Amino acid sequence: MSSDSDAPVLIFDGDCPYCSVAALALRRLEGVVAVPWEADPVGPFLDAQFGARPFAMVFVDPRERRVYAGRSAAEELADRAGTPGIVGGLVRDNYDRIADVVGTLSGRGRDPADVHEVYRLTDAASDLVENLRPAASDAPEALS
Repeated sequence: MSSDSDAPVLIFDGDCPYCSVAALALRRLEGVVAVPWEADPVGPFLDAQFGARPFAMVFVDPRERRVYAGRSAAEELADRAGTPGIVGGLVRDNYDRIADVVGTLSGRGRDPADVHEVYRLTDAASDLVENLRPAASDAPEALS
C-alpha cells in the first residue's frame, strides 16, 4: 500500500477473481491503491460522491480531483498502465461486454451501474478518500 496520501485509489469488484487479479496487477502502477467494492469504507465514499452506491469500477485521483467511473475508469487505467491508446479505446468501447462476460464467469449475480463519466471529486468524498486506504492493506480476498 502506498504511503502517499494523494495516491490514486481503484475501487473494484473484490468478489470477482478476474477483477481481483487485474487489481493486483494495477497495484504495481506507481502509487495506485486497490480497494474492493465490498470494503466498509467504500459505501460512505460512494454516497458522498454519487449520492448512491453504484456497483462500478471507480478510479479516484485526489491530486486531479477527478473520479473516473465504469468505461472511463477502465480507459484511464489502461492509459496509466502505458498500453497503446487503441487498447484504452477498445476497453472503453467494450466495457459493458467485458463486464457481462466477467460477471457471468465469476457468478457475480449483479450488473454494473450505468456510470461511465469523469466526475469532479466532491469535497465530501475528498474528505473520505483517506478512509479507503486501510482497506487496501491486504491482498484481495479472491486471491487469498
